[in-house]
Amino acid sequence: MPSRSFLATALCCLIFFCATYGTTPALAQPPAANETSTVTQLPASALPQPRSENEMPSVVRVPAEAQASPHFDATAATNAYLAQIPPSKTARSDAYFEGGYWLILWDFLYGAVVALLLLNVRWSARMRDLAERVTHFKPVHTFVYWLQYLVLTSILVFPLTVYEDYFREHKYGLATQTFGPWMGDQMKLLGVNLVLGGVLAILLFGVVRRLPKTWWIWGAVVTTLFLIFASLIEPVYLVPIFNKVTRLDDPKIVDPILSMARANGIPAKDVYEIDASRQTTRMSANVSGFANTMRITLNDNLLRRGSPEEIQAVMGHEMGHYVMNHIYKIIMFGLIVTVLVFAYLRWALDWTLQRWGEKWRIRGVGDTAVLPLVVLLALVFIFAITPVMNTFGRTLEYEADMYGLNTSRQPDGFAQGAIHLGEYRKMNPGPIEEWIFFDHPSGRNRIYAAMRWKAENLKLFTDQQ
Repeated sequence: MPSRSFLATALCCLIFFCATYGTTPALAQPPAANETSTVTQLPASALPQPRSENEMPSVVRVPAEAQASPHFDATAATNAYLAQIPPSKTARSDAYFEGGYWLILWDFLYGAVVALLLLNVRWSARMRDLAERVTHFKPVHTFVYWLQYLVLTSILVFPLTVYEDYFREHKYGLATQTFGPWMGDQMKLLGVNLVLGGVLAILLFGVVRRLPKTWWIWGAVVTTLFLIFASLIEPVYLVPIFNKVTRLDDPKIVDPILSMARANGIPAKDVYEIDASRQTTRMSANVSGFANTMRITLNDNLLRRGSPEEIQAVMGHEMGHYVMNHIYKIIMFGLIVTVLVFAYLRWALDWTLQRWGEKWRIRGVGDTAVLPLVVLLALVFIFAITPVMNTFGRTLEYEADMYGLNTSRQPDGFAQGAIHLGEYRKMNPGPIEEWIFFDHPSGRNRIYAAMRWKAENLKLFTDQQ
C-alpha cells in the first residue's frame, strides 16, 4: 500500500471526520501504524531484496544482561538492548521521526492555505456552478463537485505529497519504489478516493439538505457507519488494488500463528502475505476486517528478516487488538469524536458563513461550495486534539503489547522487534514528547515492558536452561 492509508486520505480530503481513528490499529493502517520487525533470516521466506542503508542488523542477539538469571534486572536488560543500536542509526531515526513533528504543523498550515485559496478566489463557488450546469440532480451534482475538488486539491497538495511520501522516504532509506510505480499507486489512490469520498459526500450533503436542524447528529452517525463499512471491505477489496496478497504456506510460520489464533478464539483458517517490499522497507502485520473478511496478514519484509519467535510476538500483539475488542472501543471513541466535530462544525459554520459566506458565494451549509470551509474548520479541530487521539491509540497499543507478551511468551522477540522500529521511530523520547506525538508506546517503554514481563516470569526461561 502507499505510505498513506487510502481510506484516511479520502476522508482527510473530505474531512468528515475522525479519519485518524476511522480504522483500528489492528485493522487497516498506514504502514507505520502496526510496524514491528524481526531478528533473524528465514531462508524459506527469503526474498532477493537489496538491504536498505537504514536497516538495523537482521540479527539482534539477546545481551548478557537480558539472559534469565537470579540477578535479572529489567532496567539493565532494557539498557543493554538499547545499547545495541548503532549511534548513527539512532541519529538517523531520531531525525526522521522528529522531522515528522514539523510535518504535522506544515500539513495543517498547507491544508489551511489551500482551503482559504479555494474560498477567497471563489474556485469552490465556480466548481459548484459548473456542477449545476452539468445537472441539477443533487446526488450527481455533489459527485461532480467532489470530482473537481479532489482533482484540484490533489494537484495543489502534490508538492508536499511528493516530498513527504517519495523524496523524504527515499532519503531515509524507507522506500523502494521508483517514481513511475509510485505515481501509479498515487493514481490508484486517487481513484479509490474518488469513489469512497464521492459516496460519502453524497450521503452527507443529502443528510444536510434533508435534515437542516439535526444534520450534525445524523452526519456523525453516517460517517461512523461509513468508516465501519470501509474497514470491513478494506482487507479483501481495497488492499489488493495496491498489493498482491497470497496465502502463506510455510508451516514453520503458519502453524504457530494459527495455534495462537485458535487458543485465543480467533476464527482464522489461513495466514496471508502481502508484498509490501515493492513499496517500502517497513515491516508490519495485522489482524484485519470483520466476520468473513477477517484476515491475519504479514508483510514480506517481516518474513524476510524475521525469526519464528519474533513473528509470534508480533502476532500475539495483533491478536490482542482483536480479542480485546479494540475495534469496538475505537468505533465508540470515533463516534464520540465525530459527534464533537460535527457539533463544532454546526456552530463554526453558522458563525463563519454569517461573516464571509456572501464574499465566498456560499449559499449555506447544504451548498457543496462549503466543502473547503468544512475542511479548514475540521483541520483546526483535529490539529488541536492530536495529543488526545494519540493518547487513545497509545493506550490501546500498550494493552495489545501486554496481551501479546502473555500470549506469545516471547519477551526477547518482542524487545528485538521494538529495536527494529528504531529504523524510523524515536526510541527514547521525553514524557511530554511521547504524550503529544506518539500513537504507540516508545521503543524504550516497549522494551522495558517486555523485560519487566520477563522478570516476573523468569521460571519459564530458567527451566529451559
